Amino acid sequence: MTPPLIGITAYPRVVEIVPVPTLLHTANRYYVDAVVRAGGCPLILPVTDPALAAVAVRALDGLVLPGGGDVDPAQYGEAPLPETAAVDAGRDAWEMACALAALDRSLPVLATCRGAQVLNVALGGSLVQHIPAVTGARHSWATRYTEEVHDVTVAAGSRLAEVLGCDALGTNSLHHQAVDRPGAGVRPVAWAEDGTVEGFEVEGHPEVLAVQWHPELMPDDPLQQRLFADLVDRAARRAL
Repeated sequence: MTPPLIGITAYPRVVEIVPVPTLLHTANRYYVDAVVRAGGCPLILPVTDPALAAVAVRALDGLVLPGGGDVDPAQYGEAPLPETAAVDAGRDAWEMACALAALDRSLPVLATCRGAQVLNVALGGSLVQHIPAVTGARHSWATRYTEEVHDVTVAAGSRLAEVLGCDALGTNSLHHQAVDRPGAGVRPVAWAEDGTVEGFEVEGHPEVLAVQWHPELMPDDPLQQRLFADLVDRAARRAL
């Protein structure tokens, strides 16, 4: 059977390639590896004109919206706080267009960390710009990216709980922002101890899951890898 084609949105970065700085569109290799392990064929989607998102997504069987810098608060009508950083308006526009195009086609989607935030904002929601200022809890543990640093409770009966096979788990954590006001159809189904939204589903779209942590960075944890297995399995069945 031909592996399903799983798009992974890229991020632009400038790299010194002699003799000139070169703009590259890259994707974290951990997402690529996770998709391959699950039986999918990854395809990197460069940041480009949002008008092309529907064309790009039409070629896919599934989509990963990965982590990265902060979403521009202007996208949800707020001014940036001092802690908001690494904003890229072009990436925001491209990924939100890809997210909406995927929903329009009922394409299986796995959104992680920034990807979950992008999806919520694309649906009209807003973000907590700096969690420590709101709850006092630290969620960004970059030096412990492969470790479980806090617990997450998952709503019993949710699809996320069904995929994970549990209603509580430990996760890594690399973010300082998260869902504030849920977008249209966004239903939070997982929370950290401080009440921060750690996972959500989208009503009418059982093929979509969003988590605030980074399952791709925990390749040796079979529970975390179920998220990619579910994405690829749904994409494969859709492609038949």
